[in-house]
Amino acid sequence: MSTVQITASDINKLRQMTGAGMMDCRAALTETNGDFEAAIDYLRKKGQKVAAKRSDRDAKEGLVIARVSDSQNVGIIINLTSETDFVAKNEDFINLGLSFSETAMKNDCKSLDDLKACAYENITVADKIMETVAKIGEKIDITSFERIEAPTVVAYNHAGYRVAVLVGMNQAPSEDMVNAGKDVAMQIAAMNPVAVDPAAVPAETIAREKDIIMEQMKADPKMAGKPEEMMSKIADGKINAYFKENTLLAQPFVKDGSKSVAEFLKSVHADLTVTAFKRLNIG
Repeated sequence: MSTVQITASDINKLRQMTGAGMMDCRAALTETNGDFEAAIDYLRKKGQKVAAKRSDRDAKEGLVIARVSDSQNVGIIINLTSETDFVAKNEDFINLGLSFSETAMKNDCKSLDDLKACAYENITVADKIMETVAKIGEKIDITSFERIEAPTVVAYNHAGYRVAVLVGMNQAPSEDMVNAGKDVAMQIAAMNPVAVDPAAVPAETIAREKDIIMEQMKADPKMAGKPEEMMSKIADGKINAYFKENTLLAQPFVKDGSKSVAEFLKSVHADLTVTAFKRLNIG
């Protein structure tokens, strides 16, 4: 098995992702042969509280923009990236992102490839991106595209287009549904849940979290000598607590902590629930 050369840049990247110390990051990357996701798990297993970011959902700079159809049953989010904050805050760049999102909606795009192939000012969106790169001298690109279809879809864009959220709900559009969707979208923007409910959490995510918890307990002197079965039950309890904190419907509703999000939705309509959500953020 070949050994990957761990560079100062790699160490700094892991520090930025986790907030862990330089030597700890070096050790984690060395132990995992440069695999960043495995290195994050390594740090967590060692008991470090890391601020791990979801690299597949984050971009260094740029905009994330959510938009819904006039019928309110389809929504999209696009991520238009830039190299610098200076470009991201430029009015022309913002307007370009807004017009790309409008193009995606008007053409009922189903994917990023669909969007880039769309006609835009007598050229394609892909060509417009390249034209803009040549004009401003900085690399830009549409790097993410998310789409939701549901009886009601609500979009939320946080100030400055740094966070964008789509919420799909199971009831037909009405003023009450849209207002409830906006409240839930703001919850998602603030709390960043991992899934709608425990059933929607991938099995591999559950197994990964339990493995981390088990390793943490084995390293805890207070747990020395405890039977594996007992520790497994404790881990299951911690996983349940994890779901309460990190799955949307079980979370305390931000606007009224006496209710869960699920209970808030039922107060609006007895059968109302969230069918899906998407959240993208910058940084």
